[in-house]
Amino acid sequence: VQLQASGGGSVQAGGSLRLSCAASRRILSSWSMGWFRQAPGKEREFVAATSWSDTRTYYADSVKGRFTISRDNARNTVFLQMNSLEPADTAVYYCAAKFGSPGSMTAMTPTFGSWGQGTQVTVSS
Repeated sequence: VQLQASGGGSVQAGGSLRLSCAASRRILSSWSMGWFRQAPGKEREFVAATSWSDTRTYYADSVKGRFTISRDNARNTVFLQMNSLEPADTAVYYCAAKFGSPGSMTAMTPTFGSWGQGTQVTVSS
């Protein structure tokens, strides 16, 4: 499946952005979709994931209470609403999809599953 991410941009600290990721075909109910990010000089890290069939979601501790992942099954699209953004949130954000639970996405590597192209998020202080 091909994934197309959009919605990145530049905001000041405390601001909000909403990322979208559309899949090229129907996502199976046994799959999950999620978001990762990679800051300059750092490894890619897990941000959030959602089951495609139920209400299970999973978040990195660093974004809990600020970011919300949601989905639109009819549009095969996953969203990441990012509020109270901080300069530390600056990174390229990638969406991903794989078979399995949202919690299993925390160990996902770039060589496994489906990945979208990145979208830049820049938060200035």
